[in-house]
Formats: sequence, C-alpha cells, structure tokens
Amino acid sequence: MKTLNKKSLVSAFAVVGLTTTIVACTTVNPYTGEQQTSKAASGAGIGAIAGAVVGAIADDGDRKKGALRGAAAGALLGGGIGYYMDVQEKHLRDRLAGTGVQVQREGDNIRLVMPSNITFGVDRHDVRSEFYPTLESVSLVIDEFDQTNVRVYGHTDSTGSDAHNQTLSEQRASSVGQFLQAQGVTGSRISTFGYGEKYPVASNSSAEGRQLNRRVELELQPLDQQ
Repeated sequence: MKTLNKKSLVSAFAVVGLTTTIVACTTVNPYTGEQQTSKAASGAGIGAIAGAVVGAIADDGDRKKGALRGAAAGALLGGGIGYYMDVQEKHLRDRLAGTGVQVQREGDNIRLVMPSNITFGVDRHDVRSEFYPTLESVSLVIDEFDQTNVRVYGHTDSTGSDAHNQTLSEQRASSVGQFLQAQGVTGSRISTFGYGEKYPVASNSSAEGRQLNRRVELELQPLDQQ
C-alpha cells in the first residue's frame, strides 16, 4: 500500500489551502468576494482534503499534481457540480485578468471568449506566440479540473467567401485544441468546431463589429452534460 511521508502529507494539505477557500463552513463567494456559510462549501472542503491526500498517494510521479487533481475531484463529490465549476471559474478569472480573454458563466458551463486580434494574425490560424502564456494558463486550470470537457468553437466575420470563413474557423479551433493537448490536457476531453460567419455577436457592417465576431470560444462543460 502506498503511503505518504510527513513532508508529502503536509504538502497535500498545503495544496488544498492554496487551490481552494473551502476548508471550513465559511467560504468566499467566487462572484462577490464576500464570506458566506454554505453546506456545499463545507462538503467541498471535506472532499477536497480527502481527495488531496488520496491524489498525492496515488500519483508517485508528481505528488503535488496528484494532490491538486484529488482536491478538485473531492470538491466535486463533496460540494456538487455547481461549486466545482465556481472554483474553476475563480481560478480562470484570477489567471486571465488583464489578458483580454472574457470569462462568462452560463449555468454550470464556463465560456472563455478569445478575440482573434490577440489570438491569431490576420487570416492565419496558427496561435500567436505572444498568446502562448495566456493559453498555457488556461491549460493548467483545465488540466487540474479534469471533470470537465472542452468544446472549442471557431468564428469569423462575414468578410470573404463562406467556404474560406468556414475553413478558417475550423483551422483556428483545431489550433487551439492542439495547443491545449500539447500542454497536457487529455485529447479525449477536447472537441473542436468551426462555424464560420454563422453566429455573429455584433454587426458586420462596422470594423468594431467585425473584430468582435472574429473569435475563438472555449466552453467548459461538466462531464455529466456530455
């Protein structure tokens, strides 16, 4: 039977403290920043502690990473899907602040909107090297919270032919998906889709509107929604 030495056990509990604020009945609401009392938080805290210890024991190669994943999975079991997604959203908002990537919450799903002007060059589908650190931060959180699947959507404006826009949107979604996988996110969790110019979020009659329509979106969905 695998066991934790004292140093590894302390590390496992430290990971819980660093990755969540749910080790007691009083917790911090990810949206308001206010303290609140929650049964879900209490259950998630207990689950996170247990999961961190089990995860650290199970992962001989990287006990810290095992503890991180175990804590996230334990929070899911103890606090429910909604709270699990709350914590994941908080991590993403912290990491993506000031990057230009929008973090949106839709029920139990999280959507990341990445404007093309910071993600890709004009009419290109390879990810800008300047955007690598941001996408690496996204990958770290997605890898840690492995009870979600990732759907990558590519969108364009209406400039150019329908066929060209469809191909470009598919290529851009695929590039982001491949980048995530190269960073360690399990490939079976990732699906990519190209929608061309079909789903604009603004009018294509202005430069500002076209810029908003050129985007890649990541939707993070709990596994039970698949």
